[in-house]
Amino acid sequence: MTGRERMLCAIERKTPDVLPVTTHHVMPYYLQKYQGGISIREFFDKFGFDAVNWHVSQLPGAGERIDPAQGEKGFLDSTRIISDYWQVKAEDVADPQYKTVRYTITTPGGELTLSLQSNEYTTWIVEHPIKEKKDMELVAQYVPHPLCDVPGSQKALDEVGERGIVRTHIPTTIDLFGQPGCWQDACCMVGTERLIMETYDDPEWVHELLGIIRERKLAYIRSMKGAAYDIIELGGGDGSSTVISPGIFEEFLLPYDKALIEEAHNSGQRISYHLCGGKMPLLDLIAEMGMDALETLTPSSMGGDADLAVVKRKLGGKMCLIGGFDQNTYFVGNTPEQTRQAVRRCFEQAGEGGGYIIAPSDHFFDAQDDLLHAFVDEAHACAYGG
Repeated sequence: MTGRERMLCAIERKTPDVLPVTTHHVMPYYLQKYQGGISIREFFDKFGFDAVNWHVSQLPGAGERIDPAQGEKGFLDSTRIISDYWQVKAEDVADPQYKTVRYTITTPGGELTLSLQSNEYTTWIVEHPIKEKKDMELVAQYVPHPLCDVPGSQKALDEVGERGIVRTHIPTTIDLFGQPGCWQDACCMVGTERLIMETYDDPEWVHELLGIIRERKLAYIRSMKGAAYDIIELGGGDGSSTVISPGIFEEFLLPYDKALIEEAHNSGQRISYHLCGGKMPLLDLIAEMGMDALETLTPSSMGGDADLAVVKRKLGGKMCLIGGFDQNTYFVGNTPEQTRQAVRRCFEQAGEGGGYIIAPSDHFFDAQDDLLHAFVDEAHACAYGG
């Protein structure tokens, strides 16, 4: 099989020739530090991964436009979209340790501000935009509603060809920073601890906020009909059981993201639900959501709790499983044979009957060439036979 055929076969819960092997985003830090700045395509070719071509591009809706002041793409490769009612100004803030940028969003009803910090590895939020509950109304009334770049998705498919698949994610509500899932996006807008407390103190307000977020994401998903994506990412780590209880998951996450998954299916798209962190207490709830794939299956050695064999037994008949590999242990400081053994264990636990793509449990930043070669070679040596 080609890399594309192999990956699609697993996504459709069928049995490929050998175990598909890929990774999530290839981080710029890793490419610069270890690979001399090669491209993502060159990385996949060098090590023989089944490739993923990420295409993240939103088009402006009616009365909107791409912000000419943005420059390079933002967090999660976001395209900043503005309108006469949603203006964005960026200001660098002096900080002795991290690059810090404060954004001011101006609307006819008032201003929102948020601040981001970043280092060579990643970006994080230090000032959340929703400070007062009424700030939610500014988002509801004035936030832009981008559309899917359907022609661009076809170009991305042509670029990757038979080497692999095309992925994207559901856009964040405020394109400066956020997450694909409704609950997870709300955490970025309000703050995770505060939002958890509000589910007890003011659940009606939380539901109202989640409804605003859901409707914007639904509008985008409806514009995805005809797009050439193979799978679309939803979710985020703030939905994991290491962050919220099953009760919060059931009431404040499940119904909102389930609606997005159903609409994606109506638009002819598949959904991979990204849930890094814990998930074992949530498996029955996850099964209700109807996604096509579940990632990242983070093991306990990396701060998650995934038991691959149990997840396979409970969910393998309902969705493809992606991830489960401990890259922190087996991409640095071990022997190729130890890495191969770790691949074989994942295959034994989750590979039976297909429907499994081995991958690192989310991003990796450091890796040895010999261990990456061992990782890919051993995965492709895990043959299904017949």
